[in-house]
Amino acid sequence: MLAAEEGQVSSRLGWVATVALLVASGAWGAQEDGSGVAGSAAERAAHLKVQLPGAEEEVDLERGESGGLEFVVALHDGRRLRLDPEAFAALVYREQGRFTWWNRLLNVTSPIGVAWVGLGFLGQLLFSGRMLVQWLVSEREHRSVVPPVFWWLSLAGASMLIVYFVWRKDIVGTVGQATGWAIYLRNLWLIYRSGSRSPGDLAPQPPPPPRTS
Repeated sequence: MLAAEEGQVSSRLGWVATVALLVASGAWGAQEDGSGVAGSAAERAAHLKVQLPGAEEEVDLERGESGGLEFVVALHDGRRLRLDPEAFAALVYREQGRFTWWNRLLNVTSPIGVAWVGLGFLGQLLFSGRMLVQWLVSEREHRSVVPPVFWWLSLAGASMLIVYFVWRKDIVGTVGQATGWAIYLRNLWLIYRSGSRSPGDLAPQPPPPPRTS
């Protein structure tokens, strides 16, 4: 009875952690969206994504005081540039010409972006490598085995991918990895609570010999 109650509590904690993670990522995304020009949503005509070195990806297009359209570029140092369409086009044309094939391949504009992509690649490597580890362990045991390291690799890889997808503002990837994250944590909880830490421990144990009087 106590074990069942512990299982229910751990399961609820896992789902609460997932919901909290999703809420936090959504709040962060909303904060990023609101870091541009001050004003109500009705005052902003459009949001555009443009890659410019030293600037946020999202550019606001709004009406200026003169009534004409202006592009508002938020720089990483906190400054904001208000440019008319011709000046903005000239800026994009000039800065895009500085991008290398490496920037275009990784879809980044700065060395920090390269580091974020490296984190994403490492997370994907761990997440994919778990299947290789599971296959090798199963071949060694001559049966299908899911060792604890499979769940550890899943948890580590998913955690890195969640952080990466939040940075990319990719809601599909964030939700997908966050859902699995709770499952991986739950499996590790069950394994270590029962004391099974090796593939051999996961094998069915023979029944105890009958007691003799």
